[in-house]
Amino acid sequence: MKHERRKPFPNDFLWGGSTSAYQVEGAWNEDGKGPSVIDMAKYPEGTTDFKVASDHYHRYKEDIALFAEMGFKAYRFSIAWTRIYPNGDGEVNRKGIEFYDQLINEIRKHGIEPIVTIYHFDLPYALQEKGGWSNRATIDAYENYCKTLFEHFGDRVKYWLTINEQNMMILHGEAIGTVDPNLKNPKKELYQQNHHMFVAQAKAMALCHQMLPDAKIGPAPNIVTIYPASSKPEDVLAANNYAAIRNWLYLDMAVYGRYNNIAWAYLEEKGYTPTILEGDMEILQNAKPDFIAFNYYTSQTVAASEGNEEDVNQTGDQHITVGEPGVYKGASNPHLKKNEFGWEIDPVGFRTTLREIYDRYHLPLIVTENGLGAIDQLEEGDVINDTYRIEFLRNHIEQMQLAISDGVEVFGFCPWSAIDLVSTHQGISKRYGFIYVNRDEFDLKDLRRIRKQSFYWYKQVISSNGANLD
Repeated sequence: MKHERRKPFPNDFLWGGSTSAYQVEGAWNEDGKGPSVIDMAKYPEGTTDFKVASDHYHRYKEDIALFAEMGFKAYRFSIAWTRIYPNGDGEVNRKGIEFYDQLINEIRKHGIEPIVTIYHFDLPYALQEKGGWSNRATIDAYENYCKTLFEHFGDRVKYWLTINEQNMMILHGEAIGTVDPNLKNPKKELYQQNHHMFVAQAKAMALCHQMLPDAKIGPAPNIVTIYPASSKPEDVLAANNYAAIRNWLYLDMAVYGRYNNIAWAYLEEKGYTPTILEGDMEILQNAKPDFIAFNYYTSQTVAASEGNEEDVNQTGDQHITVGEPGVYKGASNPHLKKNEFGWEIDPVGFRTTLREIYDRYHLPLIVTENGLGAIDQLEEGDVINDTYRIEFLRNHIEQMQLAISDGVEVFGFCPWSAIDLVSTHQGISKRYGFIYVNRDEFDLKDLRRIRKQSFYWYKQVISSNGANLD
């Protein structure tokens, strides 16, 4: 649909940026913080770990000042569970509470709205040793953790995100580093973990509404439009399968409190159905999100699977595979360009995704991740000409405005990432930020902050409320 005149972005639109604790903070074992599964995971040879990251823990005031200089209206960040509860539960770590008190106060001092992700991949390792999300006790630990956050920060935080990319932890957890290597029947156990996370999320939503009646809370999965590889009916059916398993399973549960029927049929067929205890479905149905947050980087394309093992294909970087024999097969899209890491670039798919989510759920949307990973070059005079990042974001923002013109309610855009941080797969070499952090894979250098060309461009976008994208 073409619009003669596009609708403007709302006057109170939340322009901002995103990070996660383990990828930006560093200080992985300071001030009483316990280890998370991310801290204990193994990473590809030649890739740095997350122990220092961007050293945001010690430099947050400088970083927040730079976000304010860009004009951020919002900053989406995560709280490290193991800073609050080093062992996942038990005694609260006062130093952790103090750090996030100071961080939130600094954010608000600059007139920026804090958007808090409660759990972003970094499950306390002490809980993992007790079975992690396979153990129903983790539901109680998560609920208690949420209660602590609401008690200490709820007077200053209006927007809460429950679990970041739960679907990616289930589908691609090995690549992220969240899968317990001791699982005996991984697929079966992962979908049991998935159910426990659903229950934990629902309890968090209910608790937030009870404790903080003026706050808003919602899920934060990774949602993308799924294309069939052709108009062949079997390819269309495969795309329908994958969309249900990858997308709608997670949002149908968050919004409606029920399992998506196609996804459930898949779980039955594969023998992955979770054990559901009495009372679980009532808890799930009583959770009412106020909005949907979602992450979008690229669309995906699938074809019909004949049931062969070779139907599992790589799409994007080398750690992610898409496909399941007899269900769907990953395919490339010949109509899309790829970035240097092999991810297809699809701004129009972003508009389609926004439309699909809103049409299905009719809840306000906020984009909590969208961005381009690239190997940025620091040139003489502290110059980073990341015009490719500007082009990527400009094209996506244009399509987001077209989605708003289509009638989709979008209230914020927080691209990944506010500042350079350690990427899950490629370390610090794969950069996403508006601000360059002067370090290499294993040489910390001076960790100096340097404004990229995209910094100045995004500042202009925000000051014009999205009217000036040149």
